Amino acid sequence: RLPRFFMTERKPIRVWADGCFDMMHFGHANALRQAKELGDILVVGVHSDAAIRENKGPPVMKEQERYEAVRSCKWVDEVVEDAPYMTELAVLERHNIDFCIHGEDITLLADGTDAYKKVKEAGRYKEIKRTESVSTTDLLTRLLKVEKGKLEGEEAKHLSEFEGKKKSPYTSLGMFLCTTRWMAQFSTARVPTKDDVIVYVDGSFDLFHVGHAMFLKAAKAVGTYVIVGLYDDRTVTQLKGQGHPAQSIHERVLSVLSCKYVDDVLLDAPFYVTDELIRSLRISFVVHGAQELHTMPEDLDSYKVPREMGIVRCVDSGSSLTTSDIYDRVSEQITLFMERNARKSKKEIDHMDAP
Repeated sequence: RLPRFFMTERKPIRVWADGCFDMMHFGHANALRQAKELGDILVVGVHSDAAIRENKGPPVMKEQERYEAVRSCKWVDEVVEDAPYMTELAVLERHNIDFCIHGEDITLLADGTDAYKKVKEAGRYKEIKRTESVSTTDLLTRLLKVEKGKLEGEEAKHLSEFEGKKKSPYTSLGMFLCTTRWMAQFSTARVPTKDDVIVYVDGSFDLFHVGHAMFLKAAKAVGTYVIVGLYDDRTVTQLKGQGHPAQSIHERVLSVLSCKYVDDVLLDAPFYVTDELIRSLRISFVVHGAQELHTMPEDLDSYKVPREMGIVRCVDSGSSLTTSDIYDRVSEQITLFMERNARKSKKEIDHMDAP
């Protein structure tokens, strides 16, 4: 064995990834997972609202919401707020970054310039596999279709002008296919021990957002191991109405698993928390949010059993944001978001067709 003075400690590899992370989804999380695998410390730069409006169009989520959503991702070590849309070498130097990582999709400035041009030329850029079948543009399109169905006459006709045109392959996406490999990559390897205090929460968790993340953080503080019960798509439709959920259960489970406060997920969770469920999962506490109401049309209490056992806890996440709020934001600016999608698709096509 070499004397200690001959041994040198390896410098941690610091990796940079940046983006808008608007309506942060499992595709964003998968990119961050891949980025973390290439280094030791993952630093994520998140663009401001002003930068996104200038280069892409109006964001759905506010910048503080997006900053916190990225912080809640299990693979993220540090977050840099208000990161420049053009990835600058000076920013990499300031944060002691070894190299920058991005997916194979195109990110362009307002004038059509590649946002990673400078780091590519400097040899400080590595590319990872883009997550297919999901994007913020795709999620926004799903919401727009729901809201467009509520419009009549000239408004609906005007919005139809943005449809049916040639679309970028990064804007028009195919079917999402979930495999057990996906689940294994996102899930934690930790199995609950006899000493763990197991907390159970349930819900739709559609369009996973910072409100969900902050609620799960508060739930984790009640115990040591959090299991999230996800309702199936049919149950969500019955509870929320047509157009819900925007994401299938398999898309939702990956988003939930990417949250650092979650240890495990129960798929197709029953609406009613039963004695059998509590015993099978060794649940110590059933937690719900301060704004959450679990009632069926008959106003039956879905937490009746755990409430009678005295194990129900109500937590305040500190966030009032709901999935319905996201639908409302899209509805209020539906034309702007339709124009944003059409403009983004055209810019990407022009870039690909350029000699």
